[in-house]
Amino acid sequence: MVYKSEIMNTIDAFEADIARQPKYIKEFHAGLQIPKNRHSRTVFSGSGDSLAAAMLASAFSDYAIAAVDPLELAKNPEIAKNKSVYFVSVSGNTSANIRASRLFRQTIAITKNPNSGLGISCKKVICLSYQDSGIITSGSIGFIASALECISKAVSFDIKGVERIFWRAKKEASKIDVSGKVFFLGGQYTYPVVMYAAAKLYEVAGSDAHYERLEQFFHMGLFSTKKSDTVIIFEDNVARLQRLLQRLGLGVYAPKPGTKNKVGQVLFYAFLSQFVALRLARKKRQKECYFVLQKRLRDASSQTIY
Repeated sequence: MVYKSEIMNTIDAFEADIARQPKYIKEFHAGLQIPKNRHSRTVFSGSGDSLAAAMLASAFSDYAIAAVDPLELAKNPEIAKNKSVYFVSVSGNTSANIRASRLFRQTIAITKNPNSGLGISCKKVICLSYQDSGIITSGSIGFIASALECISKAVSFDIKGVERIFWRAKKEASKIDVSGKVFFLGGQYTYPVVMYAAAKLYEVAGSDAHYERLEQFFHMGLFSTKKSDTVIIFEDNVARLQRLLQRLGLGVYAPKPGTKNKVGQVLFYAFLSQFVALRLARKKRQKECYFVLQKRLRDASSQTIY
């Protein structure tokens, strides 16, 4: 597996993949939707960014569809007994997904690689057809492709003004100055995206990032904050909470997506997450993503997940 390229470094590759997303979204065509009466008989599973995508299927079904960690499915198959199970994995090579997929009869892989271990193991394959830089970097367009596919299984949607949403996200990200620990806060539709946002800061910049539901932060995470830490809220109508946190000396941002369309909002916050991570990396004059430079950490990760 090659992580570095003589043609393009991984930060440039991350930026190039980000730029490809609007075109992909405008050309996206959803497949068959899962009938509403089958939602409670359906499970989505994935790891990392793919778990966040799976969680979006659950959120947009009003939690009728379950989103479950694949290792939990492997340890306790009763969770998905007699249910349809969608396994989300861009590479199709993560061992927990493959192991879990062998335990069920009705399995569908959502992957870019239909000939992968997961693609071969599952009964059906939904192929993610998008073009990327071809360089292993932090996930952007792969997440967007997975997320749209997962959401489209739960609900039908139409997204207008994708370019406008994309450029608005870039503009809003330019206003965010990250310092200290970073806390991303979200709700029903955005909690999966705050998970994704934290992952981008881990992978790209090696930052100390956290993600919580908005309500739960005030029960738990708030008490670990220190002055100059950063809070980024992926929810509307939070002006009072924003002022409250600012009085504590925290840097608080609540970027507005500029659309009431829930899928459009998810895209806005996903784009913003990418731009925040990219901007921080550029500020630190990085040429490579943090995970690429951390060979020992990466080896430990690879030995566990592949």
